[in-house]
Amino acid sequence: MIKETKDGLIIQLKISPNASKNAILKDDTGLKIKLTAQPIEGKANKALIEFLSKQLKVPKTSIEIIKGDTSKDKTLLIKVIDSDKISYIKNLFD
Repeated sequence: MIKETKDGLIIQLKISPNASKNAILKDDTGLKIKLTAQPIEGKANKALIEFLSKQLKVPKTSIEIIKGDTSKDKTLLIKVIDSDKISYIKNLFD
C-alpha cells in the first residue's frame, strides 16, 4: 500500500531477509522486498534503507522506518515532496 501525505509517501511492505539477492516483488498480498542481509542487530533494516535509497534515487536520510522496526512487516516514510519523484516511486511500486 502506498499513501501520499504532506510529508511524503507512506509505504507498507514485508521484508524477507537472508535471500539470495536483493529484489522488489509485487504480488496480490502487497509489496515484498527480498534482502540478502540477516535480521540481526538491525542489519536488515540498514540494508533495506540502502537498497531502497538506490532503487528510488533518494538519499538514505529520506527513508524512515516508522513502524515495524523488529518485524518483517514494515511501514516506511519516504520524505519526498517533488511531484515527479512521487510519480516515479508510485510507478516503480505499482
